Amino acid sequence: MQTTQNPYTLVWFSTNLRIQDNAVLNHALQLNQPVIAIYCFDPRRYSEIKYGFKKTEKYRARFTIESVQDLKQQLATLNIPLFVFNEQPEIAIPNLCSIYEITDICFQKEFTQEELDVCMHLKSHVSENMKWHEILDQFLFHPDDVLTKFEQIPKVFTNFRKVLEKQSHVRPLIFSKKQTAFPIENYTRIPSLETLGFSDFETTVHSAFPFSGGETAAQNRLNTYVFETKKIGFYKKTRNGLLGVDYSSKFSTWLANGCISARQIYWAIKDFETEHFKNESTYWLIFELIWRDFFKYIAWQHGNALFQIDGINKNTYEWKSDPELIQKWCSGTTAEPFVNANMIELNKTGWMSNRGRQNVASYFSKTLELDWRIGAAYFESLLIDYDVHSNYGNWLYVAGVGNDPRNRTFNVKLQAERYDGHGKFQKRWLQNTLFE
Repeated sequence: MQTTQNPYTLVWFSTNLRIQDNAVLNHALQLNQPVIAIYCFDPRRYSEIKYGFKKTEKYRARFTIESVQDLKQQLATLNIPLFVFNEQPEIAIPNLCSIYEITDICFQKEFTQEELDVCMHLKSHVSENMKWHEILDQFLFHPDDVLTKFEQIPKVFTNFRKVLEKQSHVRPLIFSKKQTAFPIENYTRIPSLETLGFSDFETTVHSAFPFSGGETAAQNRLNTYVFETKKIGFYKKTRNGLLGVDYSSKFSTWLANGCISARQIYWAIKDFETEHFKNESTYWLIFELIWRDFFKYIAWQHGNALFQIDGINKNTYEWKSDPELIQKWCSGTTAEPFVNANMIELNKTGWMSNRGRQNVASYFSKTLELDWRIGAAYFESLLIDYDVHSNYGNWLYVAGVGNDPRNRTFNVKLQAERYDGHGKFQKRWLQNTLFE
């Protein structure tokens, strides 16, 4: 294939799979040369890790495929072609650069080690003359508007929230314009589940997350949950639920993949408060978005400590790695029915409620005293809404090596009585006949 002579700007998509309110895409379009885009299904994300399970399982794999399919369609409305490769970025992007005269590469700035390593390797494989544009675009409160020094980031969430709410603001939404159409050959195809090493599957009718991936599905959910059903007005009362689609917003999966931005959710809630009503529930979803920001800032501040056994506060415990206990937890065959029900739901659907996650993580790390990093890696494998900062930040928090000054242990039996008093949730997932 012949190298083209026209200069291009390349947008490298990762966990920002949308065209609306996308600072990276908007920046690229403002460089005033034709924009093309790329997404890489990095094989390392779908390989087996040292604990014996895949880094990404079938649930998030399918959601990602759906999200990329929708992204391709959305980009087409802006006359931007999306090239998709089943290769490592540091292989696929230099190859694309050898075909097209790419002068600028725009992408979302990352700050955790695996992502930084990929970026470093990529930069070593392309021309020294390449212009790199790394854009911060995964926060509700932009870092430039929050704090000037990392050491100023409060370690306790309440203090962090108060600082943001008092001293910062949420930026307005960004709207990208359509570029002039130009002829270009796109010879790539989006891989199937089978290509990534999985068998196709049907979502169980009992899944609390029966939704598809992509920006279109995310916007539909936002409109339905906030404006059509007004469920946002009851969020604080229902958010600890265990059964059904609407006990929580379910925005986390689209947020984790960047199919929707935290700013879009924030401004939708503000519009709702203006048009309808404002109460504790409408605020509480914004409160949860601030938690999401908190873990991102903590990850940025503490770097690799996020993944180390002693965590960010260097508390030392006698962690175990008993294979039998780990397997019982993973498979949902422990001595605690409430833990088992939540783990079976995770294994069958790729989803677990927030209440469930806190209980099974506490049981794993505090009751069984198992190496919390294994539990975090299992969540990373199975959860559709896996987000590196929130996942590892929450596990640190629960395991007592993170940001919880109280270092609590959940009483699983009392939690089950409080949140599943009639046992409906446990019955649903512990009765195997439902899945025959």
